[in-house]
Amino acid sequence: MPRLLVALLCAGYATGAACDWGSHRLALFMGDFGLSAAALAAAVSNFLYARSRRSRFRSAWLLFAVSSLMASLGNGVWGWYEVVLSQEVPTPSPADLFFLCFAPPAIIGLLVLAKRPVTKAGWICLALDAWLIAGSLITLSWSLALARTAEYDGQSVGRTALSLAYPLLDIALVSMVLALHFRRSPGNRKAVNTAIGALATTVLSDALFTSPLLHASYRSGEILDAGWFAGSLLLAYAPWVGPRGGAADADAGYDPSGRYQVSQTRPISGSLAALTPYLAAAVCTLGILCNVLNGHRVDRVVLFTACTVVLALVVRQGIMLLDNITLTRELAQKENHFRSLVQGSSDVIMIAAPNGVLRYVSPAAAGVYGRDADDLVGCELASIIHPDDLGRVMHEVRRFLAASQVEEPTTRIECRFRSGAGGWLNVESTINRHHGGLILNSRDVTERVRLQAQLQHNAEHDPLTDLPNRALFTKRVAQALTGRRASDRGTAVLFIDLDGFKQVNDTIGHQAGDELLVQAARRLADSVRSSDTAARLGGDEFAAIIVGDGGRDPGAREQQVYELADRLRLTLSQPYTIDGRDGVRVAASIGVAFAEPDITAGELLRNADLAMYRAKAAGKGRVELYAPQMQADVVRKAELATRLRSALHEGEFALLHQPVVRLDDGRITAVAAQARWRSAQGILFTPAEFLRMADDSERAADLARWTLGEAVEQAAERGRSGHAAPVSVRVSARRLLDRSMPLGSVEALLTRHGLPSGALVIELADNDPRAPLDELERRLTALRRLGVRIALDGFGSGYAAIAALRRLPVDILKLDRTLVEGVVESARLHKITSGLLRIAGDLGLTSVADGVDLPEQVVALRAMGCTHGQGAAFSGALDEYRLRRALARGQYPVPAGPIERVCVGVPGAPPRRSHNETPVPPT
Repeated sequence: MPRLLVALLCAGYATGAACDWGSHRLALFMGDFGLSAAALAAAVSNFLYARSRRSRFRSAWLLFAVSSLMASLGNGVWGWYEVVLSQEVPTPSPADLFFLCFAPPAIIGLLVLAKRPVTKAGWICLALDAWLIAGSLITLSWSLALARTAEYDGQSVGRTALSLAYPLLDIALVSMVLALHFRRSPGNRKAVNTAIGALATTVLSDALFTSPLLHASYRSGEILDAGWFAGSLLLAYAPWVGPRGGAADADAGYDPSGRYQVSQTRPISGSLAALTPYLAAAVCTLGILCNVLNGHRVDRVVLFTACTVVLALVVRQGIMLLDNITLTRELAQKENHFRSLVQGSSDVIMIAAPNGVLRYVSPAAAGVYGRDADDLVGCELASIIHPDDLGRVMHEVRRFLAASQVEEPTTRIECRFRSGAGGWLNVESTINRHHGGLILNSRDVTERVRLQAQLQHNAEHDPLTDLPNRALFTKRVAQALTGRRASDRGTAVLFIDLDGFKQVNDTIGHQAGDELLVQAARRLADSVRSSDTAARLGGDEFAAIIVGDGGRDPGAREQQVYELADRLRLTLSQPYTIDGRDGVRVAASIGVAFAEPDITAGELLRNADLAMYRAKAAGKGRVELYAPQMQADVVRKAELATRLRSALHEGEFALLHQPVVRLDDGRITAVAAQARWRSAQGILFTPAEFLRMADDSERAADLARWTLGEAVEQAAERGRSGHAAPVSVRVSARRLLDRSMPLGSVEALLTRHGLPSGALVIELADNDPRAPLDELERRLTALRRLGVRIALDGFGSGYAAIAALRRLPVDILKLDRTLVEGVVESARLHKITSGLLRIAGDLGLTSVADGVDLPEQVVALRAMGCTHGQGAAFSGALDEYRLRRALARGQYPVPAGPIERVCVGVPGAPPRRSHNETPVPPT
């Protein structure tokens, strides 16, 4: 649209000028003020463009604006004389001053637009080129017209100088236009060409105006004004001409055969620029010949100008010769450097023609590819690329050649090249465009690729067994659940733990344990299919994923996986031979979980883990299938642990005491502290599940410390109030050895509350056979030095009690309630209990029977020699108020008389009450 508008305006003005505008006055107005308006439009347009665009050519467009403003002012003054004053324009006039100021800014603007030389020789050559063109034009113009213009013919010197100034400035402007046409900057060529065309049109019109044939008969509004009008409009339009959208310097593509081809246009500006000096000399020669042939004497101006042109040509050629010699030396030096760089480089440099044939291959190919460079030259690039990589490489080359060279000058491709030995090398290539072909800078990255593969393998595999680790196994499980096998039924995960592995490490050594893990991993990998995945998750934990077989019977698939897990359990439980030692055994507990709809990999692994822990809890060395109840149990235990933590923090636990009675007279000799939990309804009860969890949770130490501290504090208060009685606190052996209950804390507790020596009894409960007896002995001995008495709880329930009795400093033996509850009915238990009590008596230890709930048990135990007892036969657990009342009373009634044998289930036998039915007194 802008081009069409400019063309219509120029055509309209030319048509009006050809028709004399219909009237003489309108012709004068359009010839003067019309040209002034067009030049003013060019000045405003160039000024606005220079203000709106922050480019390096901003000063050039400002100079063009000043030049156009001078032309506008000159035409305005001219119109003032002709149109407003209706008189002939004087010579010289102010209009001539403005017209003469048109050329200098335009010449400087062209210098700004040109690609300026960077050396002094370049500037000298530019000046010589300009003078060659100007001298040739002066010679030609002087010979044709300017010689007669320079004759005074009675004219004044100013008028003659003005007549010569116009053509000479135009010649200077034309010289700069021609000299800089082939040196213009690469930025926005269309705008620069349009500006040069506009100035050339203006200069041509000036040349016609100053010619003797037209100057004498010229008047404003003629067809000659159309040239000035067109030049001004073109200069106004020039800065706004943008580059072609989407055009590329090169048209690149791939033909159907797969060979790339690139077509480019070769610029010819360099060739024309080289011919400029010779064309100038030819013009000078033509001017002299014109004078000679016309029979005129050769003018001194022409002769002088021609001589200077020839001299400038000789100087310029001399400079170019020296420059060429320097460039040749630099080129030879750079070629030597390039040859040394290419031949000494470890990278292979290859140049491929547009048809894909290798034109050049650097000598490094022999060391990298194992093939001589000469053998590769002439073969197609596609023939040395791996067939599996060829399609990807061709696609990337097509995309690269179609992209803009400015936005993406290079690309990088990694593929496999054929080596001289016939194998394949991993090669990384950087690709550049080069004269219609490609330059490939390639290097061998085979070792890097192998290292990356090894690092990836190490990151996803266990370093000891080389089985997949937890991260890779989880990824495989996720793939099985979301990939093409997601619809297969019966996909299962096996979670495996080796029972007894710690004992192998402790007895044989960690190196033997590592060897056992390696053999177990090998057995596991051999027991699953190639489509399945066996992994080591860490420590002695393994896992396997058994992918579904597409079967439709879930029951049959479940049975099949269960049998596989059981066979695997037997395989892993077979004896191992380690370091020549036969018969090393471990067991395997396996949990199995089956995939369900919408289950995630993490959830499936968690389910298998829960099933494995259920197998260990059920006796180890077994297989358990996951059931939803297992997760519910875990949630319930977590909730109970949270409630236990809250109960300890909020003080919801209470301490009750059960009296310990002497069996011969019923006197209360001690009290046993028992922790109870106060429910939300205010009822105290024995939370067995809470207490079991306390032994396994991190709050067990807090509960033990609270029970001990509360029992000592309450015992001290009762002693000060006259109800003194020793208090016994049940503490496990593991808790005694725990750092959370140091010896200093017990001593500080006794000192703080002032509890006398012998008033605290520690009941050693749950004697773990794995507990170090040496350490436990040292701890109990230190407690006895503080005046604390030691009771062995649960005596008679296992072989560990006998070992503890032999090693530990014990004061009291507490019979396990499983012996007490059947002592009347069972003659076997009667003899066992009687024997244990005889041992206690022989050792001089006090004996206490736990769980004495019936009167006949009191009589039987007393007859056997048991000295003390506690249970429902005397009293249940009492709160502080009822306990003080019992201590004030001092004793309980005890039955007297011989033992009466009773049999369970015999009619008329007295009813028995279970020891589990412990009455809970109200608060």
